[in-house]
Amino acid sequence: MGELERKLSSSQMIILGFAAVILLGALLLMLPVSSKSGEITPFLDCLLTSTSAVCVTGLVVYDTAAHWTVFGQAIIIVLIQIGGMGVITVAAAITMAAGKKISLMQRSTMQDAISAPQVGGIVRFTGFILKGIVIIELLGAAIMAPVFIGDYGFGEGLWMAVFHSISAFCNAGFDIVNDGILFNSLMGYAANPIINLAIMLLIIIGGLGFLTWRDICTNGIHIKRYRMQSKVILTVTSGLILVPTVYFFFFELAHLPFAERFWGALFQAVTPRTAGFNTVDLNAMSETGQMITSLLMIIGGAPGSTAGGMKVTTFAVMISVAAAVFQKRQNGCFFGRRIDDDTVKNAATVFFMYISLFLLGGIAISKLENLPLVTCLYESASAVGTVGLTLGITPELGAISKLILIAQMYIGRVGGLTLIFATLPATKNTLSKLPVEKISVG
Repeated sequence: MGELERKLSSSQMIILGFAAVILLGALLLMLPVSSKSGEITPFLDCLLTSTSAVCVTGLVVYDTAAHWTVFGQAIIIVLIQIGGMGVITVAAAITMAAGKKISLMQRSTMQDAISAPQVGGIVRFTGFILKGIVIIELLGAAIMAPVFIGDYGFGEGLWMAVFHSISAFCNAGFDIVNDGILFNSLMGYAANPIINLAIMLLIIIGGLGFLTWRDICTNGIHIKRYRMQSKVILTVTSGLILVPTVYFFFFELAHLPFAERFWGALFQAVTPRTAGFNTVDLNAMSETGQMITSLLMIIGGAPGSTAGGMKVTTFAVMISVAAAVFQKRQNGCFFGRRIDDDTVKNAATVFFMYISLFLLGGIAISKLENLPLVTCLYESASAVGTVGLTLGITPELGAISKLILIAQMYIGRVGGLTLIFATLPATKNTLSKLPVEKISVG
């Protein structure tokens, strides 16, 4: 194992770790004991479900409550927890629990996995993350437990509270609500303030990122002391929740009673960040509403969080650079700090990758399945953003379309740059440069 670690880069270890967990999860879900019918579930469907769980997406072929036994649901929630925490973080937690020393190579891999700025203190920081995850998920389950226990009895209600707390915090979007309507998500709790608030807070907290947590815990309300990245994440996240909430409230959900309208609008703005639960009928939304949701899904959450997508920081950097061009400034900036050129290049690369995956995946599925393009783009955005919101076409897709979604979810979770660094050979930097010649753009 040590020899393998020395041969692989941290990026390669991350992508191979995710792949190994996905494959193992698919094989476990194939077992007859995992399905309520007692039969073997087809491998491709298990692979899609396992990928969706590990990549904390929520796109499914089968209704989770109706198809999978408690054993199968337990496999899914373990996969979600591993995917949300990160394979490397889980491996580090096991190593720490066993009392073994963590090597410098392992520390470097942990740094890349959680997007930490430096290797120093990474073990202590990982401990902080693990404690935070346990406390937050237990609190979430405790808040929701009375509601679910009241509806389903003690045993099943407690299991539902734990399952949904982990699923929401990890931004996964899997649900096991057994109300007799398949793929109904949380629509039965559309006007329930406890479930709405608990799920939304878990989604937001999980999507803020572990470094932002540390800033909040260390500095409290003294926002000026926060790192620039934390300020950007909190500002952009707030804007991406507030603006869509106003739109959904006035233009998409005006037909609902006020309570459902308010909670539905707020929930629908939060859930694309990248959780995948829904409390309103997504098919009843206009194409404008569906495309706004698609854009929110692609943007996703913060780096080093349980969320996927291109990340709010990537979106913020692109906006800042565009603003700098409009204002004829040399560099983009945030809160009195300049953005370096390497960050801009990385952001542009990630932005291009996600937009390309979104468009190409949607177009391919639309052509293969002969379905409306907007519907397929919605599904594509949900997969690449690792969200899980769906207009209901996933169960009916053919094998090739399912493989496209699997690839999109995988790339969306491990991260565009991680995949690039893992697959492309490193090039040596040289002092020589090619001659410059201008090219007109715009």
